[in-house]
Order: sequence, then C-alpha cells, then structure tokens
Amino acid sequence: MSAPAATVPLPATFRPSLTRGILIGCGIGIFVVITAIAFLLGIGGGEAASFVLTAVLLAGVCFLLARPKVVATAEGVTVVNLTTRRTLGWAQIVRVTLRGGDPWAFLDLSDGTSLPVLGIQPGLAREKAVSDARALSALVDAHAPVHD
Repeated sequence: MSAPAATVPLPATFRPSLTRGILIGCGIGIFVVITAIAFLLGIGGGEAASFVLTAVLLAGVCFLLARPKVVATAEGVTVVNLTTRRTLGWAQIVRVTLRGGDPWAFLDLSDGTSLPVLGIQPGLAREKAVSDARALSALVDAHAPVHD
C-alpha cells in the first residue's frame, strides 16, 4: 500500500457496510415475500413449508455473503470470510495489498502465502475499501516486529 494512513484505534473492525446492508435487506425481503406468497396462495401445509424453507435458504445465502469482516486487536487480526475464520498474529502479516481490479484485499503472510480479505472489497464503495486497506496496512506497519 502507498502512504500509510494514521493508525486507527484498536479494536478496529473493517467490513463492506454498504454491501452488507444491501445483502441483509435483500435476505429479509426475500424471506418476507416468499413466505407471504406461500400464505396468500392458500396452499397446504407441506407446500407452504417448502416455500418457507426455500425462503430461509435464500435469506441464509444473503446473510452468509454479508458475513465477511476484518477485526484488528492488539494481539493480531481476525479475518472472517464466507465460511472461514482465521486469526493471525501481527508478526505473520507482511503487507496488505489492494491493487486496481482486485475484488478484495489480500494479506501477504510471512509463510509466503496470501490470504484473501473479503471484508475489504471495493465493489460498491471503492474509496472506503482503499481507506480501510490503508488503515489496516498502517496497523500492520505499526505492529511489525523490530529487527536489529
């Protein structure tokens, strides 16, 4: 990242708020509409239950997609992606990258691998994602181990 931003106070949570709000709203809307249709159609118990189950599954997918976040604490960083949660110590993180065209940020790790960070994604709010990536990068720099 270029030009580190001022270090944000800890604990700090980074998440795509606009995307999250839209997904949660869609999940609730899908559930309400499909459930209402099931009852308005006046169908039997089994069929109505299948409508409601479908609504629950579709809303669940929306809520799962709204899950990603990054939580930075004094001890390290917890990356919550769609189905995984990984906690890293500050020393394990080499740098934060968010290049133009990337769907989300990445953490370059000391073991030579990269970890996708879906909690910082430029999809609907590019400026916020860049700001969050810079803030996380500044935190990584501030907590980097000192080598003599």
